[in-house]
Amino acid sequence: MLEALTGTGLAASAGLNAYIPLLTMGVLARYTDLIDVPDGWRWLSNGWVMAILAVLLLVEIVADKVPVVDHVNDMLQTVVRPTAGGLAFGAGAGSETVMVSDPGDTKQWIPVVAGVAIAFGVHGVKSLSRGVINASTAGVGAPVASTAEDVTSVTMSLVAILLPVLVLVFLVGMVFFVAWVLRRRRIRKRERQAARAAGFRV
Repeated sequence: MLEALTGTGLAASAGLNAYIPLLTMGVLARYTDLIDVPDGWRWLSNGWVMAILAVLLLVEIVADKVPVVDHVNDMLQTVVRPTAGGLAFGAGAGSETVMVSDPGDTKQWIPVVAGVAIAFGVHGVKSLSRGVINASTAGVGAPVASTAEDVTSVTMSLVAILLPVLVLVFLVGMVFFVAWVLRRRRIRKRERQAARAAGFRV
């Protein structure tokens, strides 16, 4: 159960930012005893891999905070984030952490597929919400929303590794957030329809 929550949290984190959970696992596995990744995933703690992830993370952080550029970035990340989610779930679910001393043995492709699906879902919500935020704030809200997403991704990565039970809180929060995004989209659609109708009447 805890292994699944760890993988879920890391995959969800990847849905917000592809590189944060992978870099978090790599750094913690290399420099601490908080996580011990399986043999097949030890490349995450390789110095060159972490350096590349850090550069990609920097590019992502900058691009995601510029209106219009963030939309293009989200389109490009439609493939990258789910892929990272699959890797993060696969590595995280099979790792020993402070909460998991004997991770269950499961087929390798199952957690990877689960991670892809989770990250894709979170990425979709992120993309939809960013559109709503940019439209309602004329783009001013983009850097604020992006910073909040980055902080959430870092927090979720650490929580998934250190206290995976709290991942459930995040999942509940995601449900409420999705409801808010869908409600805002409906409101904006009605406002546009009303504006068009008023224009025709004039």
